[in-house]
Amino acid sequence: MADQRQWTRRNVLAAGGAVVSVSPLAGCIGGGNSDDASAGGPYTVSMPPVGEVEFDSVPKKWAANNGSWADMGIALGQEPPEALYLGSRYHTQYYDDIPGVSVDKSDMTSLWGDGTLGPEEVLSMSDRVDMFVMDPNFVINRGNGWKQEDIDRITATGTPFFGNSIFSTGYDGHNYEYLTLYEAFEKLAQVFQETERYEAFASLHDEFQSNVADIVPPEGQRPSVAIMWATESDMGTFSPYLIGEGTSFKQWRDLKVTDAFANTDVRDFHNTRGSVDYETLLEIDPDIILLRGQEAKTAEEFQNAIVSQMENDSVASELTAVQNGDVYRGGPLYQGPITNLVVTERAAKQLYDVEVDLYDRKEVSDIVNGDY
Repeated sequence: MADQRQWTRRNVLAAGGAVVSVSPLAGCIGGGNSDDASAGGPYTVSMPPVGEVEFDSVPKKWAANNGSWADMGIALGQEPPEALYLGSRYHTQYYDDIPGVSVDKSDMTSLWGDGTLGPEEVLSMSDRVDMFVMDPNFVINRGNGWKQEDIDRITATGTPFFGNSIFSTGYDGHNYEYLTLYEAFEKLAQVFQETERYEAFASLHDEFQSNVADIVPPEGQRPSVAIMWATESDMGTFSPYLIGEGTSFKQWRDLKVTDAFANTDVRDFHNTRGSVDYETLLEIDPDIILLRGQEAKTAEEFQNAIVSQMENDSVASELTAVQNGDVYRGGPLYQGPITNLVVTERAAKQLYDVEVDLYDRKEVSDIVNGDY
């Protein structure tokens, strides 16, 4: 299997211009120890499930599976990835409040754009990028017709896979070590030779975690929350998510909310592909309803398109969360270090009426721009 191999990256960079543009980030490319790595020859970084991956030089162009890794790259001062599985789920508006940080993804390739992900789509990128920050096990189990031979064929071009499906452990094939957000972030920092920038973020995150802990109320006063995927055209049928491992739920674990589904017969969508309706929700009657799949909407758009439907439904309007105005966007499936700061603070203000900022925007900007 792939985790037993050592994959080597050719020292040839693809020709052509960048696919994605990013706002100028002073000192962001080639910081940290990248010069030492290039001068010192090949280096290896270990990542489950791919094992030891060798790099002849620091990668410049890359493709990633989702916004978790894309956000890590931005935090490390890199250019955005050339491609993602689904560019629509990389919510770059989270950078709006961070001065000097922005990403234009208008030309970013979506490898899963037509609803399928086949080997040819990824193979076609192998001469344009230096690595695929993707979990090959996830690709095999969730892609279209993939086999291990396809992974081998792509890596034989000299472009290695380097990734771990950190956002959820609920998919088939994730029978290997799970990495937390910052464990994965540190691995990618080693690839880009940006360990000092990673350490600056880790220090900021430690302070942020302390600030979050200070505003979490005692256990008996924490709200019950129901996290679901909602579709504007089919309100009343929702895909339920139980809070578990994975970066997808990091903010809710850190805010120590009570999972409204945990002690019910509702099962996680990842495992069962099941759904819940308004009648089931009314039986559970959570304090807070968090609806995913809505991050592209502003708060006002969410209110007009989603919450208004619930307020006008005879059953949904009886829900405590609807009556109290406690229906919110449920956060992204994918989050990296910057995204996590933004969505955790947003959630804290919604759930706990926090008025103060929990992290320093300028400090985030300084780290991204190399001023740390």
